[in-house]
Amino acid sequence: MAASSYETLTLEVADHIAHVRFNRPKALNTMILPFWREMVQVFDELDERADARVVVISSTGKHFTAGLDLSVFDEVTEPDGPKADVGRRGERLRRTVLDMQESFSAIDRCRLPVIAAVQGACIGGGVDLISACDIRLCSANAFFCIQEINIGMTADVGTLQRLPYLIPAGLVRELAYTGRRMPADEALSSGLVNTVY
Repeated sequence: MAASSYETLTLEVADHIAHVRFNRPKALNTMILPFWREMVQVFDELDERADARVVVISSTGKHFTAGLDLSVFDEVTEPDGPKADVGRRGERLRRTVLDMQESFSAIDRCRLPVIAAVQGACIGGGVDLISACDIRLCSANAFFCIQEINIGMTADVGTLQRLPYLIPAGLVRELAYTGRRMPADEALSSGLVNTVY
């Protein structure tokens, strides 16, 4: 058994199963700036290892993830204060979004099968993440929400690109336009998840 610890994640490999866990339950496993770098690091580490045959992504606490911690944007766009050059802030934000996209593209490219095990809320960036996985499983209390529309953002880290391959395009549009919660039973019937436990 081998384990690696990061600030926001843990990685443990046992019996050829790599288990990646979100490890910020008190903060509802929100995705802070280190999370995005660590996700790439974890999958780089898994690519180098020969002892894993499958990856399971799960979380600790009541919810899978409440998605992106909005303070990320403060850290990215305001490091030089609110009077910083608008163009530089915009470019910094563009690069940050590209880095965020890479975090989930690393999952998509993984040479091993990747299984998401979801309980409770899977909101915003969580939907981006699970849409990059090969198999999605959830508990009966799980729900899924493309939260970005509710706060005036675009789901730009993979949801809109990957979900139409998993569920009907009309349903993707409805979820993206309304920001409503999709319960576990609907996620199963629509094909978003493979099994509900």
